[in-house]
Order: sequence, then C-alpha cells, then structure tokens
Amino acid sequence: MSTVVENDKKITFPDLDNIYLAAERLQGIASHTPLQENINLSDRYEANIYLKREDLQVVRSYKIRGAYNKMASLPAESLAKGVVCASAGNHAQGVAYACRKMAVRGTIFMPTTTPNQKVKQVKLFGKEFVDVILTGDTFDDAFHAAIEYVNTHESIFVHPFDDLQVMEGQGTVGLEIFKDSNVKIDYLLMAIGGGGLASGVSIVFKQLSPKTKLIGVEPLGSPSMKISIDEGHVIALDKIDKFVDGAAVKRPGDTTFEICRQNLDRVLLVPEGKVCTTILKLYDEDAIVAEPAGALTIAALDMIKDEIKGKNVVCLVSGGNNDITRTEEIKERSLLYEGLKHYFIIRFPQRAGAFRDFLNVLGPDDDISRFEYAKKTNRETGPAVVGIELKHREDFEPLIQRMNAQNIVFEYLNDQPDIFQFLV
Repeated sequence: MSTVVENDKKITFPDLDNIYLAAERLQGIASHTPLQENINLSDRYEANIYLKREDLQVVRSYKIRGAYNKMASLPAESLAKGVVCASAGNHAQGVAYACRKMAVRGTIFMPTTTPNQKVKQVKLFGKEFVDVILTGDTFDDAFHAAIEYVNTHESIFVHPFDDLQVMEGQGTVGLEIFKDSNVKIDYLLMAIGGGGLASGVSIVFKQLSPKTKLIGVEPLGSPSMKISIDEGHVIALDKIDKFVDGAAVKRPGDTTFEICRQNLDRVLLVPEGKVCTTILKLYDEDAIVAEPAGALTIAALDMIKDEIKGKNVVCLVSGGNNDITRTEEIKERSLLYEGLKHYFIIRFPQRAGAFRDFLNVLGPDDDISRFEYAKKTNRETGPAVVGIELKHREDFEPLIQRMNAQNIVFEYLNDQPDIFQFLV
C-alpha cells in the first residue's frame, strides 16, 4: 500500500494484495464476466478488439464489486447501524444487492433524474432491506443529501468511488482481464465517472502489465477528471450534461484523481451523440444492450483508430442498465450528431401552394419527421418548426442550396442551442 502527500494531505492508494483479497471475498457474489473478442469492431478498426462484459454482471454493472467489498470489510457493529450511499443508479444497485446478501439495512439516495428502470432495479435487488430516497438533479445533489443523513443517523457511508475498499473491489475487474487474456494487451479503455473503476484497474495493470496503455474515457459534457488532470488539482464543475448518467459527476474523488493522474496515459472526451450512435450499433450488430456509460469506451475507438491498428485492445463495457424509454432520445441524439437530422423555422408565404413548393425542395431520400406551426392561433400562415431527416450527411448542403434557390425563408436551428432547446 503506497501513500503520497497532496496539498499537505496524505493519500493512501489501493493495494494489489488487497485486490486479490477482494477477489476472494467476491467469489459467489459477483460473476466472473467474460472477455470476448468482437468480430465487428475488430474488422472495423483492423485491430483485435476485446470487450470485458461487465454489462453481464449480476447487477448488470461492475459496481457490485466495490460495494460488497467495502461492506464485507466493515465490522459487524458498524454494519448494525446501517449503510448509506448516493448513486445515479449502478452503485445503488450494487449496495442494494450487498445489503440483501448480508442482511444489512441500507438507505440509498438517488437523483430524481435517474432512469426509472434503475430505481426499480435497486428496489428489486435490495427488497425489504433498502429504502430509496430520490432527491436533487445530479449525483452531487444526492451525495450531499446522503452525507447529511449519515451525520444525523451515524450510519456508514459507502462511497461510490473515492474509497480504498471500493476501488480495490473494482480492481478485481482488472485481475479478471489480465487472467483471461491470452495475448499481450496493448490498450485498455475504461469509462470514468468519479474514477473508482479506472483507479482500481489501473493499480492492477501498472504492476502486472506496465506496458499496457491505460486510457480513461469521459463524456464531453461532464469532463471533471480530464479538466482536473489538466489543471493539476481537483476541479468541481458548475454544470454538466447529465445524459451519460453513470459517468456524469461534477467532481472526481481526491484519491481517484491522484491515481488517475499518475496511472492513466490520457483521458479522452466523447460527445454524447457519438455515445448514442454506439449504443444503437452495439444493439443492432451484436445484440449488446449497453447503457450510455457502458458504451463510452467503444465510442472512443474512433479517436485512436490509427494508432490501434494491429494492436490488442480491451474496452471495458461497464454496464447495461439502459432504460428502454430513453430509446427515442438516444436515436434523436445520434441522428443530430451524425448530421442526419436538421430543424428549421420555415416562414411560408401567405399564398396557396406555398407548402407544396417547399415539398419540391426535398430530395428523394429526405423525410419530414416533424411539422408544427409555431403559432397555434395562426396555423395557416404562421411560421412552422420543421424537422427533416436525411439518409446521408452529404445530402444537407444540396438541401440548403435548393431551399435558397426556391427563395424559402428559413432559420436553421441546430446550431442555435438556446432556441433549439426551447422549440425542439
């Protein structure tokens, strides 16, 4: 176990021997998930792409590992007071499952924005041993509410990432990858929210496979770890995009920051729309149901495609707790990112046949996916919000040229986020 001094504060790192001990504790609790070569991705990137399938874990994410290891390391008298956690979903499920297995009372704080599917799963895994409290809009809001509860009730807080035993539990993923791989791993990609997974796994690989390039992946809309590493100290972001809920954290942990800063070769940022495209492709091509955070590492492969040719690459699919009610939003974000869906305000002239003239500017593969008059009291002559879906990205410029040639009066909305958010 190593200790560093950061800003006059001692920070203790996870220990490899303790990660082996965590693996023993988790036998019969967490599944030893498969490491699978993916033919589609390997062909696409001209590399050997392997997926570590933590989406097939007993709670459909790796979080059971850290949660159970933390709770199993606590004395009985501490557990008797109950445990508390804050989570956007997956950590909550891990804690709930551990509570039921160990017959321990648990109080779980989750953001109100958590997909309903995850809330239901927490209650399913914890049954009568857990109470779920929905509060705030982000993980950080739920975290502060949980800490207040701990201080009032003297319960034990099970941190989702910035805790030695939690990180050591997550590190068992790294042990399994190393054990199951029959080739030298050149690159290992891991999603980062608070950094617990990347910290635990990187401790393993820095000692057992030091030449493996370790790459963290964050959503573009919540890059707290990358910004912190770039700035050289922990940064708390004011605003984040909460779409990739399993990795949407405003502030990384103090210990996880220090470990990731030392162990990771780099941190990549992936646009949320790219994540959505990856989710859809994984389902269509491989029947893999990945949640947004689970698809992050695969979505990042495009960013390093030139350097990974001919290499052995492992992408850690961290979870598969996707809510089916989000499918339309995922498809919409994907289409917008890929340049296949475009929104306009069209001001039709007050004459007969104006709408027919507009239809004539559409290409043979263009489709009107939305049409709504902006003024409800003036439907026949008022401006309309029009959504057009294209078959190919390159069809956009010809569409604009035809609209200009026909003197269509329009305002393009995709590049105006404030108006877009209001009208679309």
